[in-house]
Amino acid sequence: MEIRGKTALVLGASKGIGKAIGLALARAGARVVLTYYDWPEASEQMQKEFTSLNCDFLAVKVDLRQPEQIAKLFSQIKNEFGTLNILINNIERGGMPVVHGPYTSEQWDLEMETTIKAKWFVFNEALPLMKSSKEATAIIFSSIAGIIGRNGPAGMIFNDGYSAANRAVSSFTETWAREGAPEVRVNELMLGFFKSRHAEGTRGWPLLSAEQQQEILDHTLLGRTGSYEDVIKAAFFLIQDAPFMTGSVLKLDGGFTLGPDRIPRMPKGVL
Repeated sequence: MEIRGKTALVLGASKGIGKAIGLALARAGARVVLTYYDWPEASEQMQKEFTSLNCDFLAVKVDLRQPEQIAKLFSQIKNEFGTLNILINNIERGGMPVVHGPYTSEQWDLEMETTIKAKWFVFNEALPLMKSSKEATAIIFSSIAGIIGRNGPAGMIFNDGYSAANRAVSSFTETWAREGAPEVRVNELMLGFFKSRHAEGTRGWPLLSAEQQQEILDHTLLGRTGSYEDVIKAAFFLIQDAPFMTGSVLKLDGGFTLGPDRIPRMPKGVL
């Protein structure tokens, strides 16, 4: 897909990975719709940055936990741009054990409402508009928490409900790929420890000791956390360069889920 001239919706665009992808799409010539809700200072700064690019963008404050607000968002997109070609379904809320401690009912509900429920309502509102465009792709963001769970070096960062929710996301990806075909490709980008997502720039990361942070890095085969550029390149690959890929999960975790075990040298043998 050629990005220039296309219309893209980026959820959770007020800061972090969502904003980084939105800026990259705008620089590539896309019309971008950006959602925000909380983080008022970051949202104001985001809008200033997009304004300075002199690009075609629309920033919309919307509570994605509310289906009626989601429906209103897509009516606005249809009225403003008439179509939707790219969906960056980047909405979630993860409760870090090191931050939140034991679960409360409110924290549990917040994680489920954002990580599963909001994604579902957004995609189902987006699908008719994307199908009508004849050329569209959706990227569903998830976390390796769905594989790892509250376990090992990640156990201070990944909570039980957040992990369970992310395991469910992959079933959505498969369902949506079937529903979207052939006009809409749907793929999942499963992230490991990234700047502003599970690692540096989050409330939980500085609460870990230096030893705990190093354990996470040591468990990652590539020995570092991910950058914005890493995730932008993966997202652009799925948009531009994977026309025969749908219903797939692209795991972008630097090898964390494989763990630190190394392959021993091949022995000489006895024969």
